[in-house]
Amino acid sequence: MSEATSRMDMNMFAKAVNLTPNQTTAQIQELTREGFLQKVGHGYSLTAKGKNALKISTKVSEEAAFHFYSGIDKPLGFSAHSIEEFYSQIKQVCSDSLDFHFYREDFERWLGDVLHDKELASEASKFKTKGIKGEELRKALLKIVDAKYGVGELL
Repeated sequence: MSEATSRMDMNMFAKAVNLTPNQTTAQIQELTREGFLQKVGHGYSLTAKGKNALKISTKVSEEAAFHFYSGIDKPLGFSAHSIEEFYSQIKQVCSDSLDFHFYREDFERWLGDVLHDKELASEASKFKTKGIKGEELRKALLKIVDAKYGVGELL
């Protein structure tokens, strides 16, 4: 899909994304109605909502993924390769895992160093001074990710 990000005509774009021109037109119209694209001159560009959708779904490698544990040498078998997956996993993993990672600053490091979102990492670190844990921590993490990226409305 990266080759479809520069200026090209509709037929070239349709071929690049493996759709017919009619299917492509229908998809573009739908993405425009939903607020992911906007008409610009004779073409289209991503809106802020569209850029957010790309940001949250962009995946990192398996090595860079966030792997959830409940303790040292106790993997849960859940991983997050994107912000979208991180949000979904936060909703599902046991609260012991959240507490384990949070107080080791694992979330902050992954968000800041791997996803390059220092702002979100900083927001997460503020919860430490409040001493929140468990389900309260889960709700707080989901809230800050959703507030920044609107993940809840996209999922």
